Amino acid sequence: MTLLNDSIESNNELRASRPNVLVLASDSLFAHFFSEANLKRLSTYTTWRRYAEREDSSQLRELIAEADVLMTTWHSPFLRSEMLGINPRVKLIAHCGGEVKSRVAEEIFDRLVITNAADPMAHGVAEMTLALMLTMVRRIPDYTAEMRRGIIRTNEEVSQGETLRGRKIGVVGFGRIGKAIAKLVQPFGAELVSADPFTSAEFVARHGARLVELDELLRSCSIIVLAAALTDETRNILDSTRLALLPDGAYLINVARGGLIDMTALLAELRTNRITVALDVTDPLEPLPQDHELRRLPNVLLTPHIAAGGIEMRQEIGALAVEEVVRFAQGKAPCNRVSREMLATMT
Repeated sequence: MTLLNDSIESNNELRASRPNVLVLASDSLFAHFFSEANLKRLSTYTTWRRYAEREDSSQLRELIAEADVLMTTWHSPFLRSEMLGINPRVKLIAHCGGEVKSRVAEEIFDRLVITNAADPMAHGVAEMTLALMLTMVRRIPDYTAEMRRGIIRTNEEVSQGETLRGRKIGVVGFGRIGKAIAKLVQPFGAELVSADPFTSAEFVARHGARLVELDELLRSCSIIVLAAALTDETRNILDSTRLALLPDGAYLINVARGGLIDMTALLAELRTNRITVALDVTDPLEPLPQDHELRRLPNVLLTPHIAAGGIEMRQEIGALAVEEVVRFAQGKAPCNRVSREMLATMT
């Protein structure tokens, strides 16, 4: 009886010591981020419940008051200090994704531990970037259209410049996404340069690239990739003056944020047919209206903000966020804490 009683008491203590976790996720995103394996791991170390609505409410505040941990997603209500209370029980916010600045009020970063799970997104975005590069440089849409029209080519015709090898590729922003792009591009024999005021030449060199000023990058590269965060300093960083620096025939790819490019200036440049662009993101309109001019221009390749949108990537994000919660339950330090100082260089 003593062993049995000790076992029951031990189990009760384990349940009592588990943190209470409140998952803020809509029905659709909950299914995307929290696979059966992720939920099993979360249940092993915590007691959790879910709030599915996307707006603040009295019910939400009552649930927050009972929680030790909040897990947030892209559909979570924006968290403000007053929602947590004067002396919040919450000690950790684990975000399923990278962009915490648009999910949590800045002052909360001084009060709580906040983590993100951005690495899986970087891999997905880098993969899409490489796909867009090859699609444009190898002129796949053009050749597909020719085949559908019945055009016949012979081996007497030869293309020029339809390869990444020997090209100079510029990456604007050398954070997680920039580094992931550099890794994928290296085997293709291209020269890689980057413009990023928040990193060092030594750091960029370790990843196979060379650090240059932005205007030099724009003038000298035949492929330019935007992988920077959108901040007050980077909004419309590619205006009419800088777009004019791009060489004739250049390819411009934006897999970061639409607001990095002045849309009015971009449309004016595209109408000249001087450059070709691939846009996974647009600003100020996203999704693009059905009658938007970008949808009709022949030198534009569009994708609907899906560079990091796969279910595999989302479940990997969920696993990283769950792991941060498990570490919290075990009394361990987080792996991906986001400080208030880091916000200045994040979207």
